[in-house]
Formats: sequence, C-alpha cells, structure tokens
Amino acid sequence: MTQTKRIYSIPYVLWLGLFVIAPVLLIIYQSFKGIDNQFTLANYKEYFSSGTYLRMTLNSVWYAFIITVVVLLISYPAAYILNKMKHKQLLLMLIILPTWVNLLLKAYAFIGIFSTHGTINQFLMFTGIGSKQILFTDFSFIFVAAYIEIPFMIMPIFNALEEMNPSLISASRDLGANSWETFRRVIVPLSMNGVKSGVQAVFIPSLSLFMLTRLIGGNRVITLGTAIEEHFMVTQNWGMGSTIGVVLIVAMLAIMLVTGERKKKGGRH
Repeated sequence: MTQTKRIYSIPYVLWLGLFVIAPVLLIIYQSFKGIDNQFTLANYKEYFSSGTYLRMTLNSVWYAFIITVVVLLISYPAAYILNKMKHKQLLLMLIILPTWVNLLLKAYAFIGIFSTHGTINQFLMFTGIGSKQILFTDFSFIFVAAYIEIPFMIMPIFNALEEMNPSLISASRDLGANSWETFRRVIVPLSMNGVKSGVQAVFIPSLSLFMLTRLIGGNRVITLGTAIEEHFMVTQNWGMGSTIGVVLIVAMLAIMLVTGERKKKGGRH
C-alpha cells in the first residue's frame, strides 16, 4: 500500500518541484544579480533603504487589507444567508460562475461601466446629478478588486457553515441563548477556519495585483505587483524585480502563518 502511495505521489512531487519550488529558487537566485549580471546584495540594500519601495510595500498591504475587509463584510452575511436557502448549491454555482470569465474581460467591462460616458455616468446625467470621475480612482480599484475576489471568500465560509454540526446550535438555544448570542458565541467561532481560508485566498492575491492598478486604478494605485511588472517589462532590471518578488513571497508566507489553523495541544480538536 505504501509503495502504491509513493507511485501516485510522483506526479504531484514533479508538479510541485517544477512549477513551485524551481520558480521560487530561480527568483531568489535572480534577486542577487545586478544589471551587469554580477552577484550582489545591492538590490536588497536598495529596497530596504529606499523610501519609495517601503511606501510601495505599505501601500500594497494597506490596499490588500481594505479589499479583504470589504470582501469579508460582504461575503460572510452572503454565505450565512446562502447556507439557509433551499437551493443553496445552485445559488453558490451562480456566485462561482463569474470566476470562469477572463480577468481582462471583466476589467474592460468595468471600464465601460465607470468611464466618463459609461453606464453609471449616463444614469447620473439622466438624474441631473452630472458626470463624475469614477474610473481611475481608489474607489473604482477597490470596488472591482472586491467584486473579483468575493467568490473566493464566500466558498470557504459557506463550506465551514455547511459542515457545522446543527446540534451545537440547538444546544445553544436549549441553554437559553438568543439568536444573536448563538451567532456570536457558536456560529462565528466555529466558522473561523473558513474565514481564515477566505482571508488567505483574498489578501495574498490582492498584494500582487497589477493589471487592475493600470486598467482601473490608472496607475494611481501603485503596488508591489506593479513594481515587479515595471522592472521586468520596462526597465529590464530583473534583479530588482526578483528582489521585490522575494519580499512578496515572504509577506505571503507570513500571512499564511498568521491565518493558518493551529493545532491545540493535547490532541484536542
């Protein structure tokens, strides 16, 4: 049986090695190369001594935090209500469907909605309010990013709520807890693993957004993902781009450690 497991694990190990470990090692190696292709620590020195890069890092974390909070505030009630509905699996599928649409197509769709002559501004002019600058603002960037990330937060929370033992909720009611106390003391704590998984699924990609920062944010929102794209595609400084990539990987690992599930001592679950 052990031999069979090892055989079946070969494709997974190969995939992990070729498409996860090898690219990360290549990025780390490239981060120690200068423009002249010589080994150097100058890239890291420049990154941690530059106010521009540090502000960009804080900017990325701040926008990722805002996007995650907005998505969580929308997704948790949505997942909770969805879990109580009759055709919840069908409705969940309808929520997941937009993830099948290409990100670029969704971005251009929102450009049409938010532009000066877009749907929203046409409605505002019709009502007499007048045209407003919506596209290329922080609001439009956060709105579109949140819209794209919402399914990835709803799914783990929905699964956590669905797997919850109904007898625990009944026991809470039998002990005299009202609906709010049951929700706060039983449902929310038991669904925290789903929330943590959702935070990982939203916060980590939000750190490295770059396409939306250009198309929707109009380069007003500068993130680490934008800087990486600039160094690789424009300045051709692959060493500095790789250095920022390493910082981004470390930040992602830190988020995974903070939001990861912790096993309780003594074998209790």
